[in-house]
Amino acid sequence: MPKTITVAAEAMATRFEVALHGASEATLRAAAEEALAEIGRLEAVLSLYQPTSEIAHINARGAQEPVPVSPEVFALLEHCAALGEQTQGAFDITLAPLMRCWRFMNDTGAVPADDEIQTARAQCGWPQLQLNPAKSTVQLATEGAMLDLGSVGKGYALEQAGALLLENEFEHFLIHGGTSTVCARGTQADGAPWRIAVEHPDADRPPLNVVDLANESLSVSGIGGKSFIDEHGVEQGHVIDPRTGRPAQSARVAAVVCDSATVSDAWATALLVEPGLTLPEGLRVIH
Repeated sequence: MPKTITVAAEAMATRFEVALHGASEATLRAAAEEALAEIGRLEAVLSLYQPTSEIAHINARGAQEPVPVSPEVFALLEHCAALGEQTQGAFDITLAPLMRCWRFMNDTGAVPADDEIQTARAQCGWPQLQLNPAKSTVQLATEGAMLDLGSVGKGYALEQAGALLLENEFEHFLIHGGTSTVCARGTQADGAPWRIAVEHPDADRPPLNVVDLANESLSVSGIGGKSFIDEHGVEQGHVIDPRTGRPAQSARVAAVVCDSATVSDAWATALLVEPGLTLPEGLRVIH
């Protein structure tokens, strides 16, 4: 049986792992390290927290002037805008002011005052993002507006790393970022499909489901990933409902499978906000 190797690295405040087989161990390890390096490169481009990233440049200057960005970042922002429209606004990368308001940026979370929420809401929403395709520039409509690709960056990075492996003619691999998003191609070394457990939000409960992935991606979003218990005993998670400016409470977990890790990541977030959304063709929800 072909040997499977696993290589891991830290990026995006997450442990990423690549498992693959089909070549010598040295070749597999080199390919896995190249895929993980691609994830690290994208973190440097997309991170809200790295001051030299393109997203940080947009956040710092976008309310004052159009900010030129690379074709890669511009295409991703266009894709995010399309996903925002597709999900009726439930997926929204402009919610960084609300994330900051709820103390979810470099903090453990806290309930803000109502007027703070209203101020932050005025700095959010898809009209904040102004894209100029002719000049490949990005502008923000309101002072204080910010972009945060945390709800899609991990999926995009996994998809790009997977594309790199495919370009290098590796057909059987699995990449995951903290198990919340998984990109699978081909099969395991014994020919079985890659099998992923969707964990129950209560750690002491059995998995909600076990999913066989065949050339697909799975994303799971839950309010428990980063959350706190408020003074009323209610768990407040880091996924913000754009309609209320408050943490989503409609579901505790949402899991989506499709052929794109970028899309599954965005839709898992959207369905945590609004479970009743109509899915486009090619997506399926895991219960």
